[in-house]
Amino acid sequence: MSSQDNNASRQDTGAAGAHELSSFELLPAIDVSNGLSVRPGNENSHESFGSPMDIASEWIASGANWIHLVDIDAAYGKGENRKLISEVVSRCSGINVQVSGGIRDQESLTAALQTGASRINLATSALMDMPWVESAISTYGKQISVSLDVSGSRLVARGSGEAVGDLELVLLQLEQIACARYVVTDIKRDGSLNGPNLELLEQVLSLTGKPVIASGGIGELSDLEALVGLRSKGLAGAILGKALYVGRFSLEQALKVVNS
Repeated sequence: MSSQDNNASRQDTGAAGAHELSSFELLPAIDVSNGLSVRPGNENSHESFGSPMDIASEWIASGANWIHLVDIDAAYGKGENRKLISEVVSRCSGINVQVSGGIRDQESLTAALQTGASRINLATSALMDMPWVESAISTYGKQISVSLDVSGSRLVARGSGEAVGDLELVLLQLEQIACARYVVTDIKRDGSLNGPNLELLEQVLSLTGKPVIASGGIGELSDLEALVGLRSKGLAGAILGKALYVGRFSLEQALKVVNS
C-alpha cells in the first residue's frame, strides 16, 4: 500500500480528517405514521403535516441534500409504512435519503435496502443482537449507520423503552466491528426544542473517530451554530425535526448557518 493509500485509510477511520470537514450534513426529518407526515420527536402526536411526498418535495425545493425518513409505526411496533417509504425515496431522486425506524433484524433491513436509500440507520434495539449487527456492518459497510438513543449513560430501545446497555461499553463494541457512522439522540431532548446535549455529543466524539450525526433538541439557529462548532471534533451533521415544522427557522436559514 502506498503512503497515499495509508493516508486515505487513516483519514477514513481516524478522528475527523479533512475529508470529514468538507461538509456538514443537514437532514430535515420526515416522520411517517399511518401514511402521513407527523411531528418529529413525538410518537404520540396526532398532528399531521400532510403527505410525506409533499414534504419531501418541499425540502428538496429548499435545498436539502439529505432527508432523514423515519417509519414511526415500525419504530414503535405499530405497523409499517414500507410502500410509502419506498415511494418517498423514489421522489427524492438526486438527493440522499437516510431511512430509519424499526430496522432491527434482517427482514426489516432487507426491506429498507430495497427502497434504494443511500443510508440505512439501524435501531438501537438492534444492538441487543450484536452478532447480527456485526454481520450487517460487514456486508453493507458505509451504507449502515447505528442509532445511539441515550438516556443518561444508558442506551435505550426507543420503541420498548428496554435498556440495551452502557453507552460507552456498547460503543466500544461497535468500534471493534468497524461501524461506519452513528446517529446520537438524547431521548429526553428529542422534540423538546431545548437545545442539543452537547456534553453527550462530545463524549461520543471522544470515543470514536467515525462521523457522528446529532439528533434531538435543536430549537434555534444558535443551537445549530453550537453543533457546527463541534465539526472539528468529528460531528458530521444534524437531523432537523420539530423546529422546522413549528417555524422556529427555515431550512434555507439552517443551510446558511452550516455553509457559512
